[in-house]
Amino acid sequence: MKAMGKIIDGSREADAPRVAASIYLNSAPLIWSFTRGERRQAVRLVPDAAPARCADMLARGFVEAALVPVIEYQRIPEVLIVPNVCVGSRERVRSVVLVTRGAELKEARRVALDTSSRTSATLTRVIFREFFGFEPEWKAAAPDLDAMLNEADAALLIGDPAMTFAREGLRVYDLASIWREKTGLGFVFAMWMAREDAAHEAREIDFAGARDEGLASVEEIAAAYEPLLRLPRAELRSYLLENISFSLDAEMKAGLDLFYKLAHKHGLLDAVRPLRMLDDVSD
Repeated sequence: MKAMGKIIDGSREADAPRVAASIYLNSAPLIWSFTRGERRQAVRLVPDAAPARCADMLARGFVEAALVPVIEYQRIPEVLIVPNVCVGSRERVRSVVLVTRGAELKEARRVALDTSSRTSATLTRVIFREFFGFEPEWKAAAPDLDAMLNEADAALLIGDPAMTFAREGLRVYDLASIWREKTGLGFVFAMWMAREDAAHEAREIDFAGARDEGLASVEEIAAAYEPLLRLPRAELRSYLLENISFSLDAEMKAGLDLFYKLAHKHGLLDAVRPLRMLDDVSD
C-alpha cells in the first residue's frame, strides 16, 4: 500500500494545523480537497494506512485533528467531534468484512481481528455477543487473509485490503449489512475529531466543504485509485457514491448511539459519554 503515498500532496505551510487520516479509498473524498483541491494550504496532512494509528496520533497530541475510528471517541479524553461528516454505510459497506472458508459465522470458534481496526473489531465482538449469542476466541492479526484463516475460522478485514482479495472458495460477510439487518440502522465507522485544546485551529478547517469538494471529484479519485487497487473505475465510483455515507444525519447518529450502548452493555466500553461537537465549545 505504499504506492498510495503518490496521491498525497498536502500543504507545506509550517503553521497549518496537523491533520491525520488514513489513505484508504473510503477516506479519499474527505481528504482530496486537502491534497489536490482548494484547501491544499489549509492543513499539514499526515497520512497513514491504519485508522488505529491516526487515533494514536490524536491521543498523543501529534496532530490537532484526525479521522478516527468512532469507538476511540469514548476512549480518548478531551476530544470533540467535527459535526455532520463521517465515514459510514447505510446498508452494505463492502470494505469491512468477515471472511471464512465457507463456514457460517455462527460456526466460528476463533476469529482473527485486523489490527488496523478498532471500531470494526469492536463491532465484530458486539455482533457475536449481541446477535449470535456467543463469543469466540479472538486473535489480533496483521491484515494477511491467508495467514489469518490458517489460524482462525473467520477473519476481519477493513479498508482497501477488504476490497481487493480473491473471493474464490471464500464466504464474505459484510458487517454493515449484518448491522442493518439486526438493527434497521446505518453504521458509522469513523469521524473527524479534534483535540479540545486545539478547538480554535480545528474550527478554521472546513471539513464539510472538503467533503463536498471530494464528492464532486469522485471521477478523479476513482481514476487515481484504479491502478493502485486494480479494480474497475466504475466499481470504485459506485463504492464511494452508493456504499459509503459521508454525512452524519439523524439515522446514522441513531446507529452510532446504539453501537456505543451495546459496546458498553458487553463490557467493551467503561462508560458512554454524549457526543460533544466542535461547534458547541467556545475558545
